[in-house]
Amino acid sequence: MAIEHGSATRARRIGRTVIYACLVFIAALYLMPLWVMITTSVKSLDEIYGGSFIGLPKVITFEAWAKAWGQACIGTACTGLKPYFINSILMVIPAVLLSSGIGAVNGYVLSKWRFPGSNFIFGLILFGCFLPFQAVILPMAQVLGRLGLSGTIPGLVLVHTVYGICFTTLFFRNYFITIPDELTKAAQIDGAGFFRIFFSIMLPAALPIIVVSCIWQFTQIWNDFLFGVSFTAGDSSPITVALNNIVNVTMGRKQYNVDMAAAMIAALPTLIVYVVAGRYFVRGLTAGAVKG
Repeated sequence: MAIEHGSATRARRIGRTVIYACLVFIAALYLMPLWVMITTSVKSLDEIYGGSFIGLPKVITFEAWAKAWGQACIGTACTGLKPYFINSILMVIPAVLLSSGIGAVNGYVLSKWRFPGSNFIFGLILFGCFLPFQAVILPMAQVLGRLGLSGTIPGLVLVHTVYGICFTTLFFRNYFITIPDELTKAAQIDGAGFFRIFFSIMLPAALPIIVVSCIWQFTQIWNDFLFGVSFTAGDSSPITVALNNIVNVTMGRKQYNVDMAAAMIAALPTLIVYVVAGRYFVRGLTAGAVKG
């Protein structure tokens, strides 16, 4: 029996070692592009052309980061990413707040204040989650033109808010449906109205899904390129469009270190959001985001 137990223990250890080795290999393979971006961004251009992309830098320099932020040429304007970073901030924050707020109200209505045809309407909203970006470009362009918002940051805020409502409604509806109806009924008996119940009961209980909605929307909106390049131009472009223009503008030798630094600057906000709030994102999903 002791021999059999020892063999089983060794087999489990070997199996665990193989699993960890595979996970480490997959993680290293997955993180290799990030490694190349970081190491290349802190190398001088001469070292890049005389060495390799993967190797460690002989001398660490942040000149490429400074140039990408404030000096890199984007088209004919050598202003760096700074003004376009600000554009993305001005676009993301209101779009996230509006789409999450409207989605919360929609989810609340569709889960706790049902009416004839509510399931059909929810199905139509759910269908909007599967519409590709390309399918809404033309109607969005027509709407923005009629509203006088073409080529502006507010117009892009409107686009991302409208497109994100489908996802945020899905998140909040599936979360609110897990909250017992007895809570809302008891509040109604005590005289609470529609918005009193929403702000005093539903929203305080919905903190996990609020985090999920905000992280999801922030990531989708910040990383979007198609809407940005379609509905803005020039100084009103978001950072993803500016990054594309930096990479495609070449004067003399290709400045790989500046390109990589610019890519890192554009990616940092989403990386920070996931590092800081990633665990809350997972908790929110397991708390009801995919239920219902």
